[in-house]
Amino acid sequence: MSQQPRAERDAVQYACLRCGAVNRVPRARVTDDPICGSCKQKLLPRAPVTVTDATWRAQVEQAPLPVLVDFWAPWCGPCRMVAPVLEEVARERGGKLIVAKVNVDENPRVAAQFQVRSIPNLVLVRGPLLVAQQAGALPKQQLEAWLSRFI
Repeated sequence: MSQQPRAERDAVQYACLRCGAVNRVPRARVTDDPICGSCKQKLLPRAPVTVTDATWRAQVEQAPLPVLVDFWAPWCGPCRMVAPVLEEVARERGGKLIVAKVNVDENPRVAAQFQVRSIPNLVLVRGPLLVAQQAGALPKQQLEAWLSRFI
């Protein structure tokens, strides 16, 4: 048995995206929309966050919630069309889901890890585990239905 107190074992550490402070949040309260202890802002983002090869582990694999990752590129027309939909999803599902964006031109390692061959490509992960993957842009209603199957 671990020597850590139960409260510490049953908590996740998550860095605030605004101020960088590391917060310890009890697992049972992660979906209660916690507030950063330092800057007093919502700890979990309400807008898509930019993720890179270097920040993948901290921002996606160690995230306390499921993460919807959008693999995209600035030159991709369908990627630009789906961006406002993802912003809405991030705003509406904030505190329950994190939306992340990975530019495939600048971050080839993570794109290769998920075998992204076409964009936009949406990947739903929970920790380091792939839950689902969807190639191509989806209208909001179809995206919501797809997400609801897994979350």
